[in-house]
Amino acid sequence: MPILAGTGKGVYALAENTDPRPVLDCRGVRELVRINKRIFAGTGAGLFCSTDDGETWSAAAMADHEIWQVRATSDGILYAGTQPAGLFRSDDNGETWHEIDSFRSAPGADRWCIPVDPPVAARARALVINQDNARQMLVGVEVGGIMNTDDGGHTWTLSLPGNNPDLHMLCAHPEEADTLFASTGYGRLDGVAEMIEGNAGVFRSNDGGATWQYAWAGITPRYSRPMCIDHRAPYGLTVASAPTAFSHYRDDGGAKAMLFRSTDQGNSWRSLCDQAHSPARENFHGLTVDPTEPGSVFVGTDTGEVWRVSDDACWQLIGTGMPIVLSVAAWR
Repeated sequence: MPILAGTGKGVYALAENTDPRPVLDCRGVRELVRINKRIFAGTGAGLFCSTDDGETWSAAAMADHEIWQVRATSDGILYAGTQPAGLFRSDDNGETWHEIDSFRSAPGADRWCIPVDPPVAARARALVINQDNARQMLVGVEVGGIMNTDDGGHTWTLSLPGNNPDLHMLCAHPEEADTLFASTGYGRLDGVAEMIEGNAGVFRSNDGGATWQYAWAGITPRYSRPMCIDHRAPYGLTVASAPTAFSHYRDDGGAKAMLFRSTDQGNSWRSLCDQAHSPARENFHGLTVDPTEPGSVFVGTDTGEVWRVSDDACWQLIGTGMPIVLSVAAWR
């Protein structure tokens, strides 16, 4: 099974009992995804593509943008979310791309930003496309909110789960297209929210993103970011969280991060952490489903490690000695 780790300094190929092998030298690889037998790497220097399972790569497009996520419709149209916050489309399997201008000019887009000093350009970092209706799409903006379209991107409306514009990841239930999940943080357009329950965490929508309910009650730490959902029953939703956006293994006491799992659409949660990771010294960034074992995931850390975590919280080290791991991809 091929496994790739996207890091702060490039892509590494992983295999059990061997050292990680660098296959692409590039900064900030925040996205690795396999679509139509191609591997796309979203990096800090644009989009890269591999047609041989990650052995070799070519620069594909958008070299002046950071690429945060790439997703496909059921009929093969590709979309990419970028920083600065933009949305791009490809109708030829990633050979060429054009920007959807209506997204960048949507009402309120001029206020999107990461509220640090000085402010940083916002990111279109999460995409969900309705696989039953390709004209329906959600784009999560950090920090801006969730932009919704039901006409293929001609017009947009805004939704804010719990009035929270700090969107990180979006996932759709594999069998229920209108059931969506969003992970959120404390960033606000005018600063940082109070660090109390309800101001960060996981939200669920049962109506395609029109309305949202808090699904993180009683869970700490609250700041949620990486998230993935298993395409096999019972459709385990896995979420990593930490105290703040900047939690790091070098902090006093470590990052204090946790990994949680829900199999009932966020109504209840349990820890996926073993004794050595309860909480974890390292912070979790890359997260993806293990395609060979239902309930298992791969998780990447800011200490340069990739772990396989089983549904019964058994942790197996797959790769170590890398830069910070920002993304992970695995396929059969």
